[in-house]
Amino acid sequence: MFSKETYIARRQALKERMGSGLLLFLGNNFTGMNCVDNAYHFRQDSTFLYYFASDYEGLAAIIDVDNDKDIIFGDELTIDAIVWTGVQPTIKEKSERVGIQETRPMADLATYVKNAQAKGQKVHYLPPYRGDHYLWLHELLGMNTAEIDANVSLQFIKAK
Repeated sequence: MFSKETYIARRQALKERMGSGLLLFLGNNFTGMNCVDNAYHFRQDSTFLYYFASDYEGLAAIIDVDNDKDIIFGDELTIDAIVWTGVQPTIKEKSERVGIQETRPMADLATYVKNAQAKGQKVHYLPPYRGDHYLWLHELLGMNTAEIDANVSLQFIKAK
């Protein structure tokens, strides 16, 4: 992992290249081989790692260019998960390591995106490459798969 300042500078440069809008980053989740609890080895999305350095499943992030906010969304470990994994740093602690002060539960992501859309903010996202990302974008943006592909942000692709 690089210094906190490196990640802050990367996000700031991206904001400057984009100019406006809401940048949506979908982290990866575990993918089951034959059932939910028998998963393939986890690999985080490379773009998510580049800007947020969080190699943990179940996260999403937003860079709100218009309001100069960087937010990581995710749910803290449950006691059942801690029994299996041991005590882990909280999402807030992990986020502060890369210069992000604001974290929210995953349930707040849809509301944040919908509020941005209601204000007329453009939601930029990268081409999805996993089936669960298509489902996630469908839930967040209300688009079918053809619309999701048609509305991928070329500006975001070039800026990243």
